[in-house]
Amino acid sequence: MSRIAYVNGRYVPHADAAVHIEDRGYQFSDGVYEVCEVYDGHLVDETRHMKRLNRSLGELRIREPMPLKALGHVLRETVRRNRVRNGLVYIQVTRGVSRRDHPFPGDHVAPAVVVTARSIDRRKSEASAEKGIKVITVPENRWPRVDIKAVALLPNVLARQQAEDAGANEAWFVDTDGMVTEGSATNAWIVDQEGRLITRAADAGILRGITRSVVIDLCEREGIELIERPFTVEEAHRAREAFVTSATKSVMPVVQIDDAVIGNGEPGSIATNLRSLFHGQAELA
Repeated sequence: MSRIAYVNGRYVPHADAAVHIEDRGYQFSDGVYEVCEVYDGHLVDETRHMKRLNRSLGELRIREPMPLKALGHVLRETVRRNRVRNGLVYIQVTRGVSRRDHPFPGDHVAPAVVVTARSIDRRKSEASAEKGIKVITVPENRWPRVDIKAVALLPNVLARQQAEDAGANEAWFVDTDGMVTEGSATNAWIVDQEGRLITRAADAGILRGITRSVVIDLCEREGIELIERPFTVEEAHRAREAFVTSATKSVMPVVQIDDAVIGNGEPGSIATNLRSLFHGQAELA
């Protein structure tokens, strides 16, 4: 079955999906996006994703392309038409199509919307979780407003490629104070030698990850001590456990950071437990 995409009000064959060359997302990266997991046919944490999308639009002064309820219908219909049982649905909203000029176009220009969905083999993700993944650390070089889920991701792309070139699965950004901020597409977590879970607070320097928020709720439910503060690369190297979170990876154990083996080199019990409990805590719509 060929894939289907939603583009500005129409469902079209994925191979034929296109936007205008003067779409401001293409010209200026003037847009935002969200990625929502599809788990056993359900959208995972749709409410939180839509709320964050709305916030990102507001921060960039892009108006809502349609009511969020209608947008949710588009997500579900795109998932249905692509017969995705387990996978992800991607939504991108840009400021729209206008003559190339830096200032915002007038209100007559409508935001542009693209939605795609694809299946993911959960067995591959589970196999990665059973072994754990490797990450490297790289200097932070992104713009300060990483709290906005904008489509301007070139530093993230370069960091991820650097990880691939090093035989790793993810890269963690490190600020000028030597503190880990977050991954190229994930939030970063460690467990210290006292068994306390540590992750950077989402007040500045990182994206407020949706999966991150669910894990915080899980920690409260399960009585896991959580400290929201920056941690150094050295702390990460000495950690008992480490893991990353994202909509595409859920809770993914980390067994190596740079050249340092974490714990005994196998996924830790806290990360493994949080992964097993995650979808029981998340909103499934």
